[in-house]
Amino acid sequence: MTATLPALAFAGIGLMGLPMTRRLLAAGYPLTLWNRTPDKCASLLEQGAHRVENPAELCRDANVVMLCLANTEVVREVVFGPGGIVEGARPGQLLVDFSSLEPAATREMAAELEARTGMRWVDAPVSGGTPGAEAGTLAIMAGGREEDVERVRPVLAHLGQRLTRMGEVGAGQVTKVCNQMIVACNALVIAEVVALAERSGVDASLIASALAGGFADSKPLQILAPQMAASQFEPIKWHVRTLLKDLDTAVKLSREQGSATPMSGLAAQLMRLHGSQGNLECDPATLVELLREQCP
Repeated sequence: MTATLPALAFAGIGLMGLPMTRRLLAAGYPLTLWNRTPDKCASLLEQGAHRVENPAELCRDANVVMLCLANTEVVREVVFGPGGIVEGARPGQLLVDFSSLEPAATREMAAELEARTGMRWVDAPVSGGTPGAEAGTLAIMAGGREEDVERVRPVLAHLGQRLTRMGEVGAGQVTKVCNQMIVACNALVIAEVVALAERSGVDASLIASALAGGFADSKPLQILAPQMAASQFEPIKWHVRTLLKDLDTAVKLSREQGSATPMSGLAAQLMRLHGSQGNLECDPATLVELLREQCP
């Protein structure tokens, strides 16, 4: 069975990358790994994955190279830096990037990689967090040529419940920006709600169940409100710095496109304030602390 499956490679074994690669291994795909911190690959090597010393080596045997990295700068370094993917890439291979990046930078990097090596790019950012990565229920929004997206659809079916091609390269990243605008603003207003309920003498732990099924209901409400009410901030499922990065991308994109994003601009400033107080590596559930502190 394994021989009939395309060989995969994956860079970035973090909060999302680890459960995603576990699912690919469980599905029987041959998998080669690279991570800046090699120790994070240990459990995957026990499952049958192989590790290489630099990103260029990911291209040696792989049909598809996948990235799940922190930001635009890290992706650029892994692709074009010393020992980067550009040194091993060749025509016929696909790069699938699950990272959340600036759309313009994605288009520029995709064009450069194809011009220099013939390797094509699909931007495929995801939504659903670590629970979605573990369950294989991520929402995947893709940008790239139609034939390239269809080529990786069977692989991505092991990671997500839905893959939607949004347009050409970069369109997936624009869609992810929109997703993060909704998520981040939602997280902040949920923090306001919990802090206000507490201040008003209402049991905030009941908010999520009380509003379930109504117009105010959402996955962030059901996940964040109970955590905020209980001040349960660990284990960390995602990071404040990630939401801040994505909000900054949204504001930058809105300037480039001449579009107004006042809510997301305010959310970015509140997220930056919270991050400046030592919370960049914390779970966004800690945003409730920012609102609690504002009460006299």
